[in-house]
Amino acid sequence: MTNLPIAPTESLLSPITLFMQADLVVKTVMIGLLLASIWTWAIIIGHGLKLKRVRKASEAFEKDFWKADDIDSYYDGPGKADLPPARVFSAAVTEWRRSTAGATVDREGTRARLATAMSAAVGAEIDKLSDRLSVLATIGSVAPFVGLFGTVWGIMKSFTDIAAQQNTSLGVVAPGIAEALFATALGLFAAIPAVIAYNRLAHVIDRIEARLNRFADGFHGTLSRELEL
Repeated sequence: MTNLPIAPTESLLSPITLFMQADLVVKTVMIGLLLASIWTWAIIIGHGLKLKRVRKASEAFEKDFWKADDIDSYYDGPGKADLPPARVFSAAVTEWRRSTAGATVDREGTRARLATAMSAAVGAEIDKLSDRLSVLATIGSVAPFVGLFGTVWGIMKSFTDIAAQQNTSLGVVAPGIAEALFATALGLFAAIPAVIAYNRLAHVIDRIEARLNRFADGFHGTLSRELEL
């Protein structure tokens, strides 16, 4: 009586077993995708908390700023805070003092320079806050293809083993195919959170940028009125 091939058990198809039995190339792909996934979650948690702190602190700074009676005293005190609106405020005050230091003041030139200084400061702050987003975008776009490469390589190896053993039974085919598909799963496991987090964090940064621009416009209007006195 011919013995029928036994299908692989669940333990043989567990993630750890699939990794241990995988080809060196597929293992390298899996390790890289796992590290990318860990890196993704580290950015999501760390940068997400940072943006939350920055947003709340910036809102508190702006509320205090608009209640201040003396801009110069505020500049020497809370204006030195390590916050995006504080640095925009500092850039404006610095440019104001330079432009109004002479005997005669070019009003239109001063307004233009103030707008340029604050716009540059806003851009610099947004660049800092957006720094980690490029990593998420890269992982989100590249990880699926890296996983697919591991899958293609694993399937090629499985077909090579089938040809060598001349046996197409499930017990021969399934482990290699499962190892290959596991690489694709890891690629999606790294890419999906990265894409979702990128879109969410980009939205938060866009809101911070809009708030900074409103703050800059408001302060620019305040300084413009000072030029008319």
